[in-house]
Amino acid sequence: MRKTLLCFAFVFASLSANAVDISVSIGSPNLHIGVNVREYPNLVPIRGYPVYFSPDIDSNYFFYDGLYWVYQDDNWYASSWYNGPWSFVDPYAVPVYVLRVPVRYYHRPPVYFRGWAIDAPPRWGDHWGHEWYERRHDWDHWDYRNTPRPLPLPLYQRQYAGDHYPDLDRQRELQQRNYHYQPRNPVVVAHYKDERQQYDQWRLQNQRRPNESRDAYERRQQQQREEQQQKIRRDEDQRRQEEQRKQEDQRRKEEQRQQQERQRQDQARREEDQRQQERRQQEQQQLHREQEQRQQAQLRQQQRQQAQQRQQQEQQQQARRVEDQRQQSQRQQQVRQQQDQQARQREEQQRQQAQQQSQEQQRQQQQRQQNDQQRQQQQNQERQHQHDDRRARGRDQQNNDKSDRDNDNK
Repeated sequence: MRKTLLCFAFVFASLSANAVDISVSIGSPNLHIGVNVREYPNLVPIRGYPVYFSPDIDSNYFFYDGLYWVYQDDNWYASSWYNGPWSFVDPYAVPVYVLRVPVRYYHRPPVYFRGWAIDAPPRWGDHWGHEWYERRHDWDHWDYRNTPRPLPLPLYQRQYAGDHYPDLDRQRELQQRNYHYQPRNPVVVAHYKDERQQYDQWRLQNQRRPNESRDAYERRQQQQREEQQQKIRRDEDQRRQEEQRKQEDQRRKEEQRQQQERQRQDQARREEDQRQQERRQQEQQQLHREQEQRQQAQLRQQQRQQAQQRQQQEQQQQARRVEDQRQQSQRQQQVRQQQDQQARQREEQQRQQAQQQSQEQQRQQQQRQQNDQQRQQQQNQERQHQHDDRRARGRDQQNNDKSDRDNDNK
């Protein structure tokens, strides 16, 4: 359905130092896409973007640069009125600021949005492919400080709701009369220019045919639309035939490529078989060499084992001789130790005897000293007794003499 609804017209070209940008216009407003908005929606500006979104509508519904935008069934649609009719917009023509709206503002995101960052724009380059990205590669690069302000909303449309919603010709007339803000995007500018031309043509036709009835005018308009759709279908048939021819050419090329690929694969298989056969021969030769090497290694291993056995026997004999010498040396040392111990015992006995003799001499000397002291004490006592006796006798003599004198005196 997308290609049957396209109406391509190259309307804007701007040359720069590095590239040429070509925009594709929006298709004719003749679609009903299943989005039914009965009254003017509540539109809220998205912070940092010149775009509005509707928090109340269960759809991917936006307003930017004088047009309402809806992302429905993997297609973009635009309209100058809030409930359509809608025009199909080619992916190459969608304004960059509409593409830059973060994922969180899509109330009905498609399945392939899953896993994408909600605060970042959708990955349109991944979805629409390399060719789209090559033509729109700068869509996600812009200076945030120079982001334009959003255009005012067409609030005059509030009074046209429900059964009072105008038809397409009436919409163009009211738009020309009430909404005077100039859009900035080249695609939107071309869309408005196309609408003005259609409105002027309609007004001129009405002036030329003042007596023509409304039904005749609508029939003529319907006929024109049918002719336009037939032309679009013929163009689509031609494009489809061209695509079929391209697909047939592609199929033949693919068959040739597959045949060449099969030939290359057969050649590669033959070469691989030959390489495998050569590898098997080399492996057999390698196995034979390895077997000979293993036999030689086993022979060398046996020789090394025999040499090790002889060496172990010599080492055991040497160890036995050393052990015998060590045991003989230990026996001699034990004998010397016994002799030394006996000599130390004899010396200890002699020292003990000498010590006992010395102690006995000391004891005898002490005994003699004690005896001398006792004798000295006895002599001293005897002398003291003799002295005491003499003094006693002297006192007795004096007393007797005194007594005699006293008697004499009497």
